[in-house]
Amino acid sequence: MESLEDFEKSLAAERAERERQKEKEERRERKHRHHHRRDRRRRDDHDDESHRHKRSRRDEDDEARRHRHRHRDDDRDKDRDKERERDRDRHSRRSGKDTKDLKESDPKEDLPLPDEELAPNESKATLVRDSWMTAPSALDIDYVHRGNKRKSPSPVREEPKRVLHHRELNRGSEEANDEPREEPETEKVWEVKYTFGDEGSQWRMTKLRAVYTIAEETGRSVDEVAIERFGSLREFDDAREEKIEVDRRKVYGNGYIGKVKPTGELYAERIANQKKRSPSPTPPAQLEQGMSIEDKIAPAPPMDQSALNRMRAQLMKAKLRNSPDVPKLEAEYNAAMAAFQSGQTTSNAVVLDASHSRLLAGGSRGEVKQVTNKRGLERGTVIENEDMSIDDMVREERRTRGQAGGEGMRLAERIAKDGKFDNDLEYLDENAEKLAKRVHKTDSSLKNIAVTEYKKLNRILDNCPLCYHEDKAPPQNLPLAPVVSLATRTYLTLPPSPELTGAEGGAVIVPLSHRTNLLECDDDEWEEIRNFMKSLTRLYHDQGREVLFYENAAAPQRRLHAVMVAVPIPYELGETAPAFFREAMMSADEEWSQHKKVIDTLKKSKEPGFGRMAFRKSIAKEMPYFHVWFGLDGGLGHVVEDAGRWPRGDGFAREIIGGMLDAEPDVIKKQGRWSRGDERVEGFRKRWRKWDWTRVLEEGQA
Repeated sequence: MESLEDFEKSLAAERAERERQKEKEERRERKHRHHHRRDRRRRDDHDDESHRHKRSRRDEDDEARRHRHRHRDDDRDKDRDKERERDRDRHSRRSGKDTKDLKESDPKEDLPLPDEELAPNESKATLVRDSWMTAPSALDIDYVHRGNKRKSPSPVREEPKRVLHHRELNRGSEEANDEPREEPETEKVWEVKYTFGDEGSQWRMTKLRAVYTIAEETGRSVDEVAIERFGSLREFDDAREEKIEVDRRKVYGNGYIGKVKPTGELYAERIANQKKRSPSPTPPAQLEQGMSIEDKIAPAPPMDQSALNRMRAQLMKAKLRNSPDVPKLEAEYNAAMAAFQSGQTTSNAVVLDASHSRLLAGGSRGEVKQVTNKRGLERGTVIENEDMSIDDMVREERRTRGQAGGEGMRLAERIAKDGKFDNDLEYLDENAEKLAKRVHKTDSSLKNIAVTEYKKLNRILDNCPLCYHEDKAPPQNLPLAPVVSLATRTYLTLPPSPELTGAEGGAVIVPLSHRTNLLECDDDEWEEIRNFMKSLTRLYHDQGREVLFYENAAAPQRRLHAVMVAVPIPYELGETAPAFFREAMMSADEEWSQHKKVIDTLKKSKEPGFGRMAFRKSIAKEMPYFHVWFGLDGGLGHVVEDAGRWPRGDGFAREIIGGMLDAEPDVIKKQGRWSRGDERVEGFRKRWRKWDWTRVLEEGQA
């Protein structure tokens, strides 16, 4: 037991000791914090001393004031005690005579009793409570729900009057556009606030011209575009009426004024024409039960120039083979040609197939993904598909192979769309991933590009002097160049004058289809080109001359008609001609190039696997090139890398051949144009008749 008591005492002593240590540490910490705050206050702001001095003076004044109040309260309490004592003495003297016989009272009974000794019904001296203590309690107040007060309707605010800047040009149009359009035109009086020739007249005329321009470009009706641009046909007719009046003022002078405001004559005329054209409604005819209705024949697809060319090629092949389907194909071709010339199948819609744009061919575009947000769906935005399959990669490669510009063009497009691009190595390193992404065009952009290319090609075809124009009546359908000999896929003509070789000059082999270069020709076309090369070689050898064939395809972007030019030269120059062209190709174009300066297709033609296909297998058809044949199978070729440094037209070949023949400089530099009325045709046709291989085709048809 004693041990337990000792243990408890020791525990209590230890606990007391810990508490004392804890209190010491707390005091030390408080003291340290106090000193730290004081030092920091002194270090941060030196001006606090004056404030503390003022504060101490203020505290002293407050203390003195409190001391005075305390003394005053003590004096008041003393006076109150003296007054109370005098009252007791006065009361005791007044009642002393009546209480002599009574028992002597307790000397302490007049002293005030403490609060705990008072009876429940007794209380001390009445104390006065403050006003806030005597106020009624909030718990005794009933809650009354009152509805929201109805606000009086605010007066209608008038719209501020629109003030135009003094430099604003469209003053009249601004007033005209403020006209209400909710009410139908038949129920309101049409009022026009502008006058002809005012400040907004120029804007209204520009708007009117835009209607006709958009209708012509898009193929939509003028009324549809007018409603979209003007809002109503009435305003459109008023603008037309103003256009007529403005034109009259220009014709008759400034003094002429016929109308000041639109009278609505054109709109009234439009309404009258609509009433005349609208047929009276007729009830639909009721069919008898069991009557069969024959299906209407679907209209034929729109016929274009390419379809006519394909039909004509099929017809000529059938004639060469003496096929029994010749009358049927000829009747179909004549019907299609008649419909095409009459304009029945003409349409403003552009029908494209895979031959016009490889970017639209090949089915779905697996290399892109559609952006599914609202803005992306409205604009048709696409992004790169990172999960492409092998088939999608193959389709993309086929579509984009040989595209002009290649990866360099794609990099230029990415840089053009980057507004923050800086030609700096640091920027290129930081944004390498963004610049490496491929910029994919939307489907609408690809269609617009294809349509633009299609229209551009049509303009080139319409102005091409070597193309047959099937849409025109004979003899306007013939090419501008004179036709000496016509085959099924190609024809022979004469080069424009002046020629380097004099009167009895060369010839030109031209494919019927518009090709950018001869590498785009198919096997049938090359077979006929080779036949013309053989016949021309025999012709010139019979005359004791050698012949060179060359093609200049150095400007594929111009989409010129591909031709092969035959130039006769003296027989003794035939062996040295390759040296002239090789030396010229080595010194032409760029000094450092990515391709070989000279491509020897004549040497490759002797290797196994090439043969007569050496030229077609050695150069890509997408590349700009120049090639000269020294025989039927090959010669020398050169890939043009800088088209700006290459001579325009046939300047390169004419300079070399003219130098070999010692021709005059003006003859070498002058490049003529084709014309139908060429006097050389009859003489060449007589010399050519003996070697003309196309006579076999005419005799077979006969």
